[in-house]
Amino acid sequence: MYFNQRVAMITGSGGGIGEGIAKRLSEFGVSVVINDVDQAKVDRVVQEITDNGGEAMGIVADITKLAEVENMFKSIVSRFGKIEILVNNAGIAKDRSIRKMTVEDWDTVLAVNLKGTFLTCKVASEYMREQSYGRIVNISSRAWLGGAGQANYSASKGGVVSLTRTLALELGKKGITVNCIAPGLIDTPLLQALPEEVKQRLLKAQPSGKIGSTKDIAHTVAFFASDDASYITGQTIFVCGGKSLFANIG
Repeated sequence: MYFNQRVAMITGSGGGIGEGIAKRLSEFGVSVVINDVDQAKVDRVVQEITDNGGEAMGIVADITKLAEVENMFKSIVSRFGKIEILVNNAGIAKDRSIRKMTVEDWDTVLAVNLKGTFLTCKVASEYMREQSYGRIVNISSRAWLGGAGQANYSASKGGVVSLTRTLALELGKKGITVNCIAPGLIDTPLLQALPEEVKQRLLKAQPSGKIGSTKDIAHTVAFFASDDASYITGQTIFVCGGKSLFANIG
C-alpha cells in the first residue's frame, strides 16, 4: 500500500482497535495523532509508537464537543501543516433491552458513536477541501444490521453507514474518499472481560469459527486510507468472519 508522508488522526486510539490502527499506519510511515479521553492511555500509545521509530502526537479531547474537536484539528495542523487521514474509531456501548434502556443510555451512545463521528468529519473535511485530498474511514459495526439489546448501538452504527454514504457523495469531487468498516467479533479488552459462556456463545455464531484480531481491522483501514484506494468511496466492508450473513444470531 502506498502512502506519501501522510498525517492521520485516529479517534479512540488509546487502546483496542484504535491503537492497532494507529500502529499499523505508523508502520507505513504515516504520522499519527492519538486521540482519547484518557491521558494515560494516550501517552502510552504515543510512547510505544515513538519508541519503534514512528512519529506520533497525542491529544486528549472529547469528540462530542465541537470546540474540543476544532481545537484538536487546529493543533494537528499547527504541528504537521495538514491532516489527510481521519479514522473515526471511538465508540461505546450500553446494551439493554428496549424496556430497560434509559433515555440517558440512548443519548450517551448516540452522542459518542454518531455525533462524534459527524463533528470530526465536519471539521476535518474543511481542511481536506483546502488541500483537495482526504481519506475518511469510519468504523461502524456488524451490529448496524440489528442486534437484540442494542437499539442505541445499532442505530448509532447504522447512522455511521448512512453518514459515510452521504459524505462520499458530497466530498467526492473535492478529492476526498469516505468509506466504512463494519467489524464483527474482535479480540479486544472489552471482549475479554465478558463471561466465558457469553464468549463461547458468540464464537459459535461465527461462520469462520474464530474471533478476529485488531490487525484484521487495521489492515482494512490502511487500505482505505492509502493512495491505492483512490477510486473507492461510499463503501462499507464487513470484517466479521461471515457473521453479517445472519446478523441477528448472537
